[in-house]
Amino acid sequence: MRVPQWVYRLRAILLTPPLVFAAFLPRFEVENDLLVWPLAISIFCVGLAIRVWGQQHLHYTLRKTRPRQLVTTGPYRFVRNPLYVGNIVIGVGATIASEVIWLAPVTLIWWIVVYSFVVRYEESHLLEQHGEEYRKYMAEIPRWFPRHLSLKRAELINSFFGRSLLIETRCVWALAPFILKEILSSYVSR
Repeated sequence: MRVPQWVYRLRAILLTPPLVFAAFLPRFEVENDLLVWPLAISIFCVGLAIRVWGQQHLHYTLRKTRPRQLVTTGPYRFVRNPLYVGNIVIGVGATIASEVIWLAPVTLIWWIVVYSFVVRYEESHLLEQHGEEYRKYMAEIPRWFPRHLSLKRAELINSFFGRSLLIETRCVWALAPFILKEILSSYVSR
């Protein structure tokens, strides 16, 4: 089954329904800021760290090089899609920040489903681009969940760390609607 190109191209829009729902749902919130916000920020930061770690090895947005080489270092040594794993964790953290905690598992499942379609589309192109090298990588490295995680040779920081961190700070915008929601709800409840 070929995944339509539009799923890949519209992935950012397809991911938004749970977050939009969480931003505008005024009921069923957990009103315990001492629990919700530290939990949300912690989960969000884990996702951000995964993205920074992945970006400094992929460095696709840092420099546009052609032809692109297959990246198998850093987090790509453990999973084939660390940036998407980071995004999923960020999405769950942002959903928790909405204080609609029961929606976090829905966001998790929704994002995994959307990214599963996106990854299938990307994998077909990576197979065309890298051939047997990518086929071997697919056989050795799992798509989502690492078989083992040895940080001895994980290459957590390299020369692209600073630029990767700067670029990935854009992810903080995922929290903006929920920070605004929190500020506005404090004014409305007065």
